[in-house]
Amino acid sequence: MFDWQPNFLENELIKLIPLRETDFEELYEVASDPLVWEQHPNKLRYQLEVFQNYFEGAMLSKGAFLIRDQKTKEVVGCSRFYDYNENDNSVLIGYTFIGRKFWGNGYNKALKKIMLDYAFQQVDKVYFHIGAFNIRSQKAIEKIGAIKVDEFEVEYYGEDAKLNFVYEIAKQDYE
Repeated sequence: MFDWQPNFLENELIKLIPLRETDFEELYEVASDPLVWEQHPNKLRYQLEVFQNYFEGAMLSKGAFLIRDQKTKEVVGCSRFYDYNENDNSVLIGYTFIGRKFWGNGYNKALKKIMLDYAFQQVDKVYFHIGAFNIRSQKAIEKIGAIKVDEFEVEYYGEDAKLNFVYEIAKQDYE
């Protein structure tokens, strides 16, 4: 069984801490920038009521993490593990967003490395759902070795279904 939410995961750049209700204000401060969601399937997540839905889904997932900068302790963003599949021995990583201040500075790569290193202690495959028009995230995930394997409509928690590309990284290809 996949352990969705260890007490923390960290490297020299960031620390992932299980998301708590009390993190809402700090996280929304990062999420309230419309440009963070510019290429995302739900471009309105910067709006308070839309973000509240995202946050509720994150809390219910029991796999969401608040991402903090190790040096400044600033909130970088959020990500989560979800949809563990025992038959396929796989898990998804997603619902990720990172504040613009942290773009292009190695934070996304550090985040994915921490999460993949952890996941591959327990599963053989990791999948990512990435919006069909989110070119920035598609390029980033391809840089770390993910391969597009499918595309289909994904229904995010409390939102309409949107076309997503499915990317996969297999354990043997990652190590």
